[in-house]
Amino acid sequence: MDFRVIVVPGRGAEDVVVAPDGAVYTGTEDGVIHRIDPESGDVAAVANTGGRPLGIELLGGGRLLVCDARRGLLAVDPADGTVEELVGGMKFCNNAAVAADGTIYFSDSSEIHPIDEWRNEMLEVTRTGRLRRRDPDGKVSTIEKDLAFANGVALAQDESFVAVAETALRTIVRHWLTGPRAGSRDYLAEDLPGYPDNIALGSDGLIWVALASPKDSLVERIQQGPLWLRRNLTRIPQPLQPGPKRTVRVQAYDNLGGLVHDLSGDNKRYHMVTGVREHGGRVWVGSLHEPAVAVLTSSGA
Repeated sequence: MDFRVIVVPGRGAEDVVVAPDGAVYTGTEDGVIHRIDPESGDVAAVANTGGRPLGIELLGGGRLLVCDARRGLLAVDPADGTVEELVGGMKFCNNAAVAADGTIYFSDSSEIHPIDEWRNEMLEVTRTGRLRRRDPDGKVSTIEKDLAFANGVALAQDESFVAVAETALRTIVRHWLTGPRAGSRDYLAEDLPGYPDNIALGSDGLIWVALASPKDSLVERIQQGPLWLRRNLTRIPQPLQPGPKRTVRVQAYDNLGGLVHDLSGDNKRYHMVTGVREHGGRVWVGSLHEPAVAVLTSSGA
């Protein structure tokens, strides 16, 4: 695989989305939404949410849907920079998917820990994450709760189900929307080889999963310990806590949970992939920490 890194003027280009005209959008920790020309690599700031943008989607009408960890679910117009709040009052808004009728499915990772305490959420496993729904008329409801670090959200191509990543448990939960199982849940994937972050439906009809870090045996042991121990470990200096290992890895699953692709990139130049978007044979990735996005393409393409 060819691996190309495109630097942006801001740290933490956490997620990526590709617009119909081919432009790539991402948001950085300073609140800025950037537009990237995929061919030249030119970058331009188009808006500022005033918070911390994470998941980013196409909303229709030329607007972007931005999950801002501090402000909530936002509609952003890259043409004039205007920002509209759609849903507020969340501790940790993270990722979303938009249905054809305008229904929005989105995750609130924790009711206890905000984004700056994401490591606490990983170790404590509070199971206070939620998968929520905003109807076109603005009504908001919760369709899944008790999730262990609710993170990436993706709709099946036929919209028969919506999937949400449980980062702390290394699973992809599937909530059925249609058919005889409507309203019930099972798993699209379990026992992933790493901790899933954002997920997204690709132009190939597959659900792509960003694996931010490989499975960590120390993290797994801590998670199984008593709550008092888990809480105390999050109070020690951060350099002494278990942290993400350098990796660039994404996977793609079909609707039955079959693994179709398992791709890796150069972890010396880039790491902690938290966002992924397949579009037209290219696989774009973002990172919570890197001041850049990257793209994987087949060496024969």
